[in-house]
This record gives sequence, structure tokens and C-alpha cells, in this order.
Amino acid sequence: MKQVVQNYKSGELALLDVPVPGCKPGGVLVRSAYSLISTGTELMKVSEAGMSMVGKARSRPDQVAKVVQSVATNGVPATYRKVMGKLDSYTPLGYSLCGVVEEVGSGVDDVKVGDLVACAGNEHALHAELNWVPKNLYTPVPDGLAPRHAAFGTVGSIAMQGVRQGEPQLGEVALVIGLGLIGQLVVQLLAASGVRVVGVDPDPARCELAERTGAAACGDPASAAVEAAVAELTGGHGVDQVYLAAGGGSNQPVELAARLCRDRGRVVDIGKCRLDLPWNAYYEKELDVRFSRSYGPGRYDPAYELEGRDYPIGYVRWTERRNLACFLDLLARGSVDVEPLVSHIADFDDAVETYQRLESGDLKAVAVLFRYPEHAGQAVAPAVTVPAVKRPGGTVSTPARAARTPVRLAFVGAGNYATSMLLPHLAQREGIELSTVVTTTALSGANAQRKFGFAEATTDLDAVLGDKSIDAVFVVTRHSSHAELTRRALLAGKTVFVEKPLALTEEELAGVLTAVEESGNDRLQVGFNRRFAPLLQEARERFGARTGPANLRYLVNAGRLQHGSWYLQQGTEGSRFVGEGGHFIDTASWLLGADPVSVYSVATSGNEDLQIVLRYPDGSTATISYVTTGAPSFPKETLDLVADGKVLRLDDFVRASVYGRKRWVSSRLPKARDKGQNAELAAFVKAVRTGGPMPVPLESLVATTAATLAVQAGLAGGAPVTLESAR
Repeated sequence: MKQVVQNYKSGELALLDVPVPGCKPGGVLVRSAYSLISTGTELMKVSEAGMSMVGKARSRPDQVAKVVQSVATNGVPATYRKVMGKLDSYTPLGYSLCGVVEEVGSGVDDVKVGDLVACAGNEHALHAELNWVPKNLYTPVPDGLAPRHAAFGTVGSIAMQGVRQGEPQLGEVALVIGLGLIGQLVVQLLAASGVRVVGVDPDPARCELAERTGAAACGDPASAAVEAAVAELTGGHGVDQVYLAAGGGSNQPVELAARLCRDRGRVVDIGKCRLDLPWNAYYEKELDVRFSRSYGPGRYDPAYELEGRDYPIGYVRWTERRNLACFLDLLARGSVDVEPLVSHIADFDDAVETYQRLESGDLKAVAVLFRYPEHAGQAVAPAVTVPAVKRPGGTVSTPARAARTPVRLAFVGAGNYATSMLLPHLAQREGIELSTVVTTTALSGANAQRKFGFAEATTDLDAVLGDKSIDAVFVVTRHSSHAELTRRALLAGKTVFVEKPLALTEEELAGVLTAVEESGNDRLQVGFNRRFAPLLQEARERFGARTGPANLRYLVNAGRLQHGSWYLQQGTEGSRFVGEGGHFIDTASWLLGADPVSVYSVATSGNEDLQIVLRYPDGSTATISYVTTGAPSFPKETLDLVADGKVLRLDDFVRASVYGRKRWVSSRLPKARDKGQNAELAAFVKAVRTGGPMPVPLESLVATTAATLAVQAGLAGGAPVTLESAR
């Protein structure tokens, strides 16, 4: 098998062929799927190995002291041979991985061959194809947790042990100094504990990442903004805890900790930074300085780690293994999200080159994963099922009665999108009555009633669903409630317009379709408005029919979200792309005249910029580039469709053109961009009033939703996702 090793004397890194470890009693043999590079600890070791002997001595004075003691005891020649022998040997790298149990040793009964486990330890969770791992250094991976995420288990346990040492309380404020991999995880764990966090790092990209994943504010250690944020959040008292997750030789972190910590606050050292404590500053505030030792109790205890002797839970609640299991549970439940931290995934065969790129600075990363050959060969992400739409009497859309005139509409939700993009188009339309607006707060309902002329404002959804005079319900709430509200409205017999997304999970999507089947009501429209845009419809008509496969490129310059936006609440509201990506998939499918059969998705650093490739039954492909790092001045949406010697181009719903035998270019629109909301609403109201077909077939809405969900599944699995139609 292959293993990453390093010669500490020469600094040489190698992917070495070594014997397969035996499966000893009290442990399991694990075939690695993903292992995580600790860009702090491991790169420090790699950097030290490349130093001169004098440099090595300066960086490790603790080892120099041992050498001096050995010289006094054994003499210079014997000590020299011992030191040179140790330096001129290959040493392993790595300590955090996820893999599949290949063999179970005697005395182990909690896992079986084929189980997925997360493993820890710098002697047992190495960057190697196979590792023998003792019982207390692995834990089963919860169902549904991606292997690449479970590979963070050990590093997550280190961060968790540090947070436990700080004893955070609900409502406290903490300062995290150093926003590398450990610091980023500390931020998320504190935020999940109800603690407001201020982060400190000289790297603006890391500060921005921490803010996206839970920090209240972040900044450079030398900036006044950090002190201002601390003062604002603490009323000028200072933070309750400081977590030192920085490295290097500067004493700035401990000095900053003393300056920004409150009286009798706690300072926890997790990283390896210089600790020349300024006596007066720490004495005057009587600061409590604590150290966090690696993954938790049991670390460095051979009886625990090698012999499998657990500590009684009544005496030691959180051991190494329990911390590891706890962190995986947080990942599985979405309380912590490591996907934004993944900067790069490298094939294990490229391990040496990856370390070299990291050390040289060519590859800037927070977290880097190795993907192993066995896993790469089998890394087929689970197929996403496109549920069949089942209606009483077959698959033909259920006829609906024509609505009375005027058509009576109710709105559930009256946020920014509803009040700016939907209601203005409905408020003055003839043949419509805005009956009721339902909101969670009375004032927002009153505002909508006053501004748009609703007959009634209420917080009682049940009353609206039970009102037989209401013909259609608009669901315009936060994403997490869309599927459930749609399901309830369908069961109540209402025609439903729900803003995208229809659902955040396959289970939610299935629940909506179960409601269709149970009620016989398939009168549903999702707010995919771009296919209704007049400019795009005209361009499609001028492009004409096609005979061969097409290539479509869609660039979405989405831009950054403002800090505090609820779109960033991925744990409850889904990813940003799940929230709005259906727009672009629906547009591509409408232009290509079919639903996709597979989805392949990859992400850049931080998982914000996505590349999505959709494949269609006739061989056509659509590539959607969803980016957040572009210039705000560049158009948000540009699209090109190429087929049969023709090209259709759309420039941000301002200008369109078609190139073929003849060239057509639209005139520039005189007013704001029309992305189709008005035409979409007109088509929806017509369907409600006449009882005719819905503007978009339900099968298409379901296929687009399933493809949107498949993007996230593809990111987790690292392979194309097949969209399988249920029959």
C-alpha cells in the first residue's frame, strides 16, 4: 500500500510503498476514503523538516534540551548516532480520516466489515491507504454524513475540546484569535452554543469565511474595528473568553487577549503560539489561562488509546472518542458545516505535489482533503430520484373548476420579494381581489394590507386554508417552510403559487407529491419566472427549432450576500444555490425543451462558487457557473445557447441577440429589466380563473427541484449524480 512519509533530516516528502498493517486485537483495519491535511500542524512539521539543523534546533528547544540531557548521560558519540538515526528516518503524516472497515480484530463488537468510520490519531489515522485503528480512536459515521465531511472528525474534536475548556455560557461573547482550520471550527461550535463570536485574523478571506459561518464580526488584529465590535457586543466590558488558535512566533495574540478580555475572563490556548504572558495585564484582570490538550481526555494515555480501556462516563463525560462522536453528530444534524472550509480535494497519488504547493503558498487553503483511489473508483454519488407525479385517474392534469370573478387570492408571507416583485403586479390587475395576507407578526400584515389593499390581515393560517371563498394561495415565506405550507394548501384544495424553492430535501419534495396524490389537487406553480421573460421568449422564438444537441452556458454573477442575511442560515434554510438555483436550471431546461438526466457539480474554495453541468436526453448539455466573487458592476446573468450553427445570447434581460443566417438584435429596454414576473403572474391567474392547465407542467417543476437538490448531493459525493425517474 502507499503512505505519505517525510524524512525530517532532509525534508524529503514521498509517497512510499509500505507493507499493509496487520489487524490486531482490539481494533479494526480501515481502508481510507478521505483524509484531512491539517494546514496548521502538518505544514509546521513539513516546514521544520526543510530547515537547517540550526533552524530545527531553534524551532524545537524542547528537543534540544533532551539532546543536552542525553549528552550528559550517554556522551556525545552515542547521542549523535541516536539523534542522526532518528532524524534520518521516514516519519508519517496525518491524523484525521474517514474510511471503510475492512477487517475487525478480536474484542471489537461495535462495528462490522463495510461500516464507515471516522478515525483519529497521529499514529493510527495516517495519510495511508490502510490503517489499523484501536477501538477508542474510531467511531461509526452517522447515516447520511458524507465521508469527506466525516474526515474532519479529529480536527473537529480538537476544536471541541478547546471550546469545552472555555466553558461557554448562553449569551456570552468570545474572541477567536486565528481563523485557520481550528479557528473556523471553534467559531462554528461557539455560535452553535449560543455564543456571539468576534474573529481575528490578518487574512481578509478567512475573516469573511468566518462571518459567513457564524461570527458576528471579524477583522485584522491591528484594526480598530475588532475593538469596536467587542465594545459594542459587550457593553465595553470585554469578552468572556478568548481562544488562541493562532501559530507563529509573535506575542501579539496573548497581548490582544489580555486587552480585550473582561475582568476574570478565560483565555484558552488551543494552537501553538508564543506565550510570553504580560504579567501586569493578566494579573490586574486575574485572567484564567487554560490549555486544551488535543482531542480530549484519553489523549496520550496508552491504556486508553492502545488498550481500549474507557473512562467511566460518570467520571469523565467527554473523552476522545465521545468528542469525536459528538462532532460527527453535529455535522450530521447540520449544526456545524465543514463544506465551506474545503478549499481543495486532491487525489492521493498527488499527495507530495499537494504538500509542496501548500508549503510554497501556490495553494492557499483552509482545509485540504486527500481522496483515495479505492474511493475515487467507487465515488458515485447516490442517484437522486425524480418522484413520479401520481394523480387519480392517471397522469393527466386534474381539471379544475373555473373560479368566480373576481379571483380571490391570499398571501402567506409579505417579505421583500412579495412586496417588491409580486404584489405590485397584482394590486392593480382587473379581475383580482387580494383577500387575505397571513404573516407571523401583526405589523407586517398591517403594512401589506395598507399598501396593497388586502381585505384582511391575519396571523391565522388555518382560517385562510379553511376559507372556501379563497381560490389561490401564494406561499412567499422563508425557504424552510415552503414544502410544508404548499402541502397543507394543496390538501385544503387551493391552487398554490410557491416561490422557489419548492423543497429543500428529497423527503420534502416527496411529501408535496404525496399531498397531490392524496387530494387529487395538482394545481401548483413554482416561481420560476425567467422562462416568462418577454425578451427571452422572443429570442427563443427567433432561434427556432433545433435538430441537433445544444450547448448552453449560463453565467450567474450572484455577488456577495450582506452580513446577517437569512440566506446564510444554511442549517435551516438550505444552501444559497438550493434557494435560488432552480431559476437557472428551469431556464436551461425550458430552452432545451427537456428535463436533465444527470448533474455534475464542483465547488471552488469555500463552496460559494459552483460549476454545474446538466446533461439532457438528446446529448445536450448546460453549464451553469454560479459565482459570488465577481465584480458587482458586471451583469448578473448572461446566457449563450449554441446549436445547429446558431447562437442565442442573453445579456442580463436587457439585450438579446440571435446569430444564424440572419442576425437579430433586440432594442435596449427603456426601463428596468423584465425577468418575467408580470407575465408569470398573468399566466397563473388565467389558469386559476379559467380552470385551464397550469403554466408549467408539474412534472417539470418536480424535475427542476430534484436537479437542484442533486447539486448538493454531487458536491458531497464528488461524482455525477444520476436523476432517476420513479415509475
